[in-house]
Amino acid sequence: MHSTEAGGLVIDWTQMPTYNTIMSLAAGAGLILLVALGRALVREKEVVSDGWALAAGVPGFILTLTGAHMTLTWPFAAYFPFDNIIFGETSLGLGVLLLAAAFFLWRRADRIREAADPAAYVAAVARPLGVFVFGLGLALFAIAAAGLVFQLFAAPPEEPISGAFADYPWVEAIFMSGLFALVGVGSVLFPFALKGFSSHGKPRPVTVVMAAAWLLSGAAFVGFGALNFFTHIGLIINTMG
Repeated sequence: MHSTEAGGLVIDWTQMPTYNTIMSLAAGAGLILLVALGRALVREKEVVSDGWALAAGVPGFILTLTGAHMTLTWPFAAYFPFDNIIFGETSLGLGVLLLAAAFFLWRRADRIREAADPAAYVAAVARPLGVFVFGLGLALFAIAAAGLVFQLFAAPPEEPISGAFADYPWVEAIFMSGLFALVGVGSVLFPFALKGFSSHGKPRPVTVVMAAAWLLSGAAFVGFGALNFFTHIGLIINTMG
């Protein structure tokens, strides 16, 4: 990364492949999917598990593939090495969880359908994963803190829309750190939300809070990821030199 004689930013994109656009979309969709699945288990008389398995498998595959590549190869090492941890490792964790959910929903479709309390059965199966999800939540809090302390996530002025706040790095730092923290809230509440989760009766307050945190953050990641398909293309065009 360097500046030209005219002062414009130039990035050697052959040294920094970036794909956190599709990662953001897949992560947001995955979070929304988990909330929607929980709602279906509570409210629907018959859950078509095969369809939910497909819905979890698609973003799960994308996140596992891209997250693993980013985690193992550090494509941002030349310019933004911390982004490999922030985006790569978190996407890998969520991607593997979604793939595991897809496999379970596909293999145990009949058992879920025949269960007297499908939500309680799924919660019982998912309960041991609560330790890892809780740990991911703590990691997301740490990322949020790092984003605020070190004012990460600020876009350069060459990036359309987001670059308008280049002189105010705390704006995007607060926005992105807030998103990571919101996902973290849902994650640390996940193991507690599984207790008493049932197809009979109303969800407990902790379950409602967890679902709201993931639903809001998921929608934000989908919207932000879609926007980045424009802003990142613009950044590449403006910095090719």
